[in-house]
Amino acid sequence: MAKHMNFLYLKQGNEDPQWCYDNFIQYRSMKSSDNVRQQLARIMDRFALKRTSTDFNSKDYYMNIRKALVSGFFMQVAHLERTGHYLTVKDNQVVQLHPSTCLDHKPEWVLYNEFVLTTKNYIRTVTDIKADWLIRNAPQYYNMDNFPQCEAKRVLERLIAKLQAREYTSSTQA
Repeated sequence: MAKHMNFLYLKQGNEDPQWCYDNFIQYRSMKSSDNVRQQLARIMDRFALKRTSTDFNSKDYYMNIRKALVSGFFMQVAHLERTGHYLTVKDNQVVQLHPSTCLDHKPEWVLYNEFVLTTKNYIRTVTDIKADWLIRNAPQYYNMDNFPQCEAKRVLERLIAKLQAREYTSSTQA
Protein backbone atom coordinates (compact mmCIF):
# COMPACT_ATOMS: atom_id res chain seq x y z
CA MET A 1 0.00 0.00 0.00
CA ALA A 2 1.36 3.42 -0.88
CA LYS A 3 2.29 6.13 1.58
CA HIS A 4 -0.68 8.30 0.56
CA MET A 5 -2.99 5.43 1.49
CA ASN A 6 -1.19 4.98 4.80
CA PHE A 7 -1.86 8.65 5.63
CA LEU A 8 -5.53 8.15 4.86
CA TYR A 9 -5.73 4.96 6.91
CA LEU A 10 -3.90 6.49 9.86
CA LYS A 11 -6.05 9.61 9.79
CA GLN A 12 -9.19 7.71 10.66
CA GLY A 13 -9.77 8.58 14.31
CA ASN A 14 -6.18 9.35 15.36
CA GLU A 15 -6.21 12.94 16.62
CA ASP A 16 -4.05 12.27 19.69
CA PRO A 17 -0.51 13.74 19.56
CA GLN A 18 0.76 11.02 21.88
CA TRP A 19 -0.63 8.28 19.61
CA CYS A 20 1.16 9.92 16.66
CA TYR A 21 4.41 10.11 18.60
CA ASP A 22 4.13 6.48 19.74
CA ASN A 23 3.53 5.37 16.13
CA PHE A 24 6.23 7.56 14.51
CA ILE A 25 3.68 9.78 12.76
CA GLN A 26 4.13 13.54 12.49
CA TYR A 27 1.18 15.04 14.32
CA ARG A 28 1.65 18.32 12.43
CA SER A 29 1.31 16.50 9.09
CA MET A 30 -1.86 14.78 10.29
CA LYS A 31 -3.35 18.13 11.34
CA SER A 32 -2.33 19.69 8.03
CA SER A 33 -4.07 16.96 6.04
CA ASP A 34 -7.18 17.39 8.16
CA ASN A 35 -7.15 21.14 7.52
CA VAL A 36 -6.96 20.56 3.76
CA ARG A 37 -9.87 18.10 3.96
CA GLN A 38 -11.94 20.63 5.91
CA GLN A 39 -11.12 23.39 3.41
CA LEU A 40 -12.20 21.19 0.51
CA ALA A 41 -15.42 20.31 2.32
CA ARG A 42 -16.19 24.01 2.88
CA ILE A 43 -15.52 24.81 -0.79
CA MET A 44 -17.81 21.99 -1.90
CA ASP A 45 -20.52 23.17 0.49
CA ARG A 46 -20.18 26.78 -0.72
CA PHE A 47 -20.72 25.70 -4.33
CA ALA A 48 -23.41 23.17 -3.38
CA LEU A 49 -21.37 20.27 -4.75
CA LYS A 50 -22.44 16.83 -3.71
CA ARG A 51 -19.87 14.95 -1.65
CA THR A 52 -19.67 11.36 -2.76
CA SER A 53 -17.25 8.64 -1.78
CA THR A 54 -16.67 5.11 -2.86
CA ASP A 55 -17.82 2.66 -0.21
CA PHE A 56 -14.88 1.72 2.01
CA ASN A 57 -15.52 -1.99 1.36
CA SER A 58 -15.53 -1.56 -2.41
CA LYS A 59 -12.65 -3.01 -4.40
CA ASP A 60 -12.44 0.38 -6.16
CA TYR A 61 -11.96 2.39 -2.93
CA TYR A 62 -8.15 2.70 -3.01
CA MET A 63 -7.96 2.77 -6.80
CA ASN A 64 -10.32 5.76 -6.91
CA ILE A 65 -8.18 7.60 -4.37
CA ARG A 66 -5.07 6.93 -6.44
CA LYS A 67 -6.87 8.20 -9.55
CA ALA A 68 -7.84 11.37 -7.67
CA LEU A 69 -4.20 11.87 -6.68
CA VAL A 70 -3.22 11.59 -10.35
CA SER A 71 -5.72 14.35 -11.19
CA GLY A 72 -3.88 16.73 -8.90
CA PHE A 73 -0.26 15.56 -9.16
CA PHE A 74 -0.04 14.46 -12.81
CA MET A 75 3.12 16.54 -13.27
CA GLN A 76 4.93 14.74 -10.44
CA VAL A 77 5.38 11.31 -11.99
CA ALA A 78 8.34 9.04 -12.53
CA HIS A 79 8.75 5.97 -14.74
CA LEU A 80 10.84 2.89 -13.95
CA GLU A 81 13.34 2.46 -16.76
CA ARG A 82 14.69 -0.89 -17.97
CA THR A 83 18.00 -0.03 -16.31
CA GLY A 84 16.26 -0.19 -12.91
CA HIS A 85 16.24 3.50 -12.05
CA TYR A 86 13.37 5.97 -12.18
CA LEU A 87 13.24 8.93 -14.54
CA THR A 88 10.93 11.85 -13.82
CA VAL A 89 8.46 12.52 -16.60
CA LYS A 90 9.16 15.47 -18.90
CA ASP A 91 12.38 16.70 -17.22
CA ASN A 92 14.16 13.31 -17.27
CA GLN A 93 15.80 13.54 -13.85
CA VAL A 94 17.26 10.26 -12.61
CA VAL A 95 15.75 9.58 -9.18
CA GLN A 96 15.47 6.81 -6.63
CA LEU A 97 12.67 5.96 -4.26
CA HIS A 98 13.47 7.47 -0.87
CA PRO A 99 14.53 4.88 1.76
CA SER A 100 11.44 5.79 3.84
CA THR A 101 9.16 4.65 1.01
CA CYS A 102 6.82 1.92 2.19
CA LEU A 103 6.21 0.25 -1.19
CA ASP A 104 7.17 -3.41 -1.20
CA HIS A 105 7.90 -3.42 -4.95
CA LYS A 106 9.13 -1.08 -7.68
CA PRO A 107 6.05 -0.13 -9.73
CA GLU A 108 6.44 0.92 -13.35
CA TRP A 109 4.83 4.31 -12.69
CA VAL A 110 4.82 6.33 -9.46
CA LEU A 111 3.36 9.64 -8.43
CA TYR A 112 5.40 11.54 -5.84
CA ASN A 113 4.88 14.51 -3.55
CA GLU A 114 8.45 15.48 -2.83
CA PHE A 115 11.68 15.66 -4.76
CA VAL A 116 14.47 15.39 -2.16
CA LEU A 117 17.98 16.38 -3.18
CA THR A 118 20.80 14.99 -1.03
CA THR A 119 23.85 13.22 -2.38
CA LYS A 120 21.28 11.46 -4.59
CA ASN A 121 17.97 12.54 -6.13
CA TYR A 122 15.11 10.97 -4.22
CA ILE A 123 11.35 11.03 -4.60
CA ARG A 124 9.37 10.68 -1.40
CA THR A 125 5.73 10.01 -0.51
CA VAL A 126 5.05 7.90 -3.58
CA THR A 127 2.02 6.01 -4.86
CA ASP A 128 1.80 3.28 -7.48
CA ILE A 129 -0.26 4.51 -10.47
CA LYS A 130 -1.28 3.35 -13.95
CA ALA A 131 -0.14 5.02 -17.17
CA ASP A 132 -3.64 5.16 -18.67
CA TRP A 133 -4.77 7.33 -15.73
CA LEU A 134 -2.19 9.92 -16.80
CA ILE A 135 -3.42 9.98 -20.38
CA ARG A 136 -7.08 10.17 -19.37
CA ASN A 137 -6.65 12.76 -16.57
CA ALA A 138 -4.15 15.09 -18.25
CA PRO A 139 -4.25 14.57 -22.02
CA GLN A 140 -2.78 18.02 -22.78
CA TYR A 141 0.20 17.47 -20.48
CA TYR A 142 0.78 13.96 -21.83
CA ASN A 143 0.59 15.10 -25.45
CA MET A 144 3.40 13.17 -27.14
CA ASP A 145 4.27 16.10 -29.45
CA ASN A 146 5.70 17.95 -26.43
CA PHE A 147 7.33 14.97 -24.75
CA PRO A 148 11.10 14.40 -24.52
CA GLN A 149 12.55 11.22 -25.97
CA CYS A 150 12.70 8.56 -23.28
CA GLU A 151 11.41 5.10 -22.50
CA ALA A 152 8.31 6.56 -20.84
CA LYS A 153 7.37 8.29 -24.10
CA ARG A 154 7.60 5.02 -26.02
CA VAL A 155 5.46 3.24 -23.41
CA LEU A 156 2.86 6.01 -23.49
CA GLU A 157 2.79 6.12 -27.30
CA ARG A 158 2.05 2.37 -27.41
CA LEU A 159 -0.66 2.78 -24.77
CA ILE A 160 -2.26 5.71 -26.61
CA ALA A 161 -2.31 3.69 -29.86
CA LYS A 162 -3.91 0.77 -28.01
CA LEU A 163 -6.57 3.00 -26.42
CA GLN A 164 -7.33 4.69 -29.75
CA ALA A 165 -7.66 1.30 -31.47
CA ARG A 166 -10.04 0.15 -28.74
CA GLU A 167 -12.14 3.32 -29.13
CA TYR A 168 -12.17 2.92 -32.90
CA THR A 169 -13.26 -0.71 -32.64
CA SER A 170 -16.04 0.11 -30.19
CA SER A 171 -17.28 3.05 -32.33
CA THR A 172 -17.43 0.94 -35.52
CA GLN A 173 -19.35 -1.82 -33.73
CA ALA A 174 -21.96 0.59 -32.38
